Amino acid sequence: MAGTRSRPPFLGLLPLPERQAIARALRTETVGGLVLLGAAVVALIWATSPWSTAYTAVRDFHFGIPALGLDLSVGHWTADGLLAVFFLVAGIELKRELVVGELRTPATAALPVVAAVCGMVVPAALYLTTVTADGGGRAGWAVPMATDIAFALAVLALLSTHLPAALRAFLLTLAVVDGLGAILIIAIFFTSELNLWALAGAVAGLVLFYVLQRLRVRGWWWYVPLGVAIWALMYNGGVHATVAGVAMGLILRTSCDTGEDLSPASRVAHLVHPFSAGVAVPLFALFAAGVSISGPALSQVFTSPEPLGVVIGLAVGKTVGIFAGTYLAAHFTRAQLNPDLAWADVLGLSVLAGIGFTVALLIGELAFPGTQTGEHVKAAVLVASLIAAVLAAILLRRRNTVYRRLYEAENLDADSDGIPDIYQHDTAAEDTAAHTDGRHT
Repeated sequence: MAGTRSRPPFLGLLPLPERQAIARALRTETVGGLVLLGAAVVALIWATSPWSTAYTAVRDFHFGIPALGLDLSVGHWTADGLLAVFFLVAGIELKRELVVGELRTPATAALPVVAAVCGMVVPAALYLTTVTADGGGRAGWAVPMATDIAFALAVLALLSTHLPAALRAFLLTLAVVDGLGAILIIAIFFTSELNLWALAGAVAGLVLFYVLQRLRVRGWWWYVPLGVAIWALMYNGGVHATVAGVAMGLILRTSCDTGEDLSPASRVAHLVHPFSAGVAVPLFALFAAGVSISGPALSQVFTSPEPLGVVIGLAVGKTVGIFAGTYLAAHFTRAQLNPDLAWADVLGLSVLAGIGFTVALLIGELAFPGTQTGEHVKAAVLVASLIAAVLAAILLRRRNTVYRRLYEAENLDADSDGIPDIYQHDTAAEDTAAHTDGRHT
């Protein structure tokens, strides 16, 4: 029995505080995903309509402060500016997972980390294999590596499935690790000519940001101007400016001092997450997803090597990589699959992870800036995401009866005290304690 308890079940019952934190994050992501979906549809209709020239004119309109190197187009502002807010939230979520979440201990981190890494390596390998066989360009190898958590959760919301909290937590954790990989790829491989003085200024700003956090200095008037300065210096330094958002998110303190109800990271996430999910990411999608979808354009997706590599990487590579990585980690690490769930659930989530929208479009723009191939790659991201969404919907709907039963058991509150009964039964409490002990071993 002791040996069994020391091996935490993968996709098992989450401790109540962690479950509540994940539920709050997922609610925002789900609503944001629906807004994102609407923005993408508007972009496609607008770019394909008779008013497509107006779309191009708005997207390419320049404004800013040229003296500071910030004379950017509207599309550029959304990609480099507004997405920095999205990556700030991603950095905060990553920090939370590293401190108190699934990535805190090797035993529980192994499975989502291995799954996410395999889910990035396999799509990139399939892309390179495809373009090499057809003589295409290798610049887009990183496009199919990213999962869009907001879009994936929007698909789940539209399906109205009763997905168990632990499966949703796995999807969120997988996306966090996946996002970290995408961030590192952008920082390392998609940088322009470096301006060392500007980068030194950005690093100095981050150090000051860290010192202010350690000294418990509070007040937005300190952090907002400093954050904008760090972002501008990072952009002028040649590193993609969204990296600044991640760095600040990782620096924010996640622990609560005496007398604090929320940590600085939680407060910032509470304030910024709605703006990120409801404004920043949808506006980016509006000006990034606007490709003309016509018969000839769609034929290019399946006949040109680069977009075909993206479709295969997202629709096939993500599924194979994540499912195989999860299977190997569950069999060769201390994590184990919850007996109430089946590998069909993991397969459904693996297919769902092939929805690679926001970051995939961003990397596509960086890999093929202002080219016709870049437009075809954007179309490929949309097509692959649609394929993944449809296939995942079919798989997950088939499991909906099981999900409904687990959901009702997880949320039963017969005594109406606001706490699910599963957390109040002695046996459940023992299992939760054992699960928690195993997570922190």
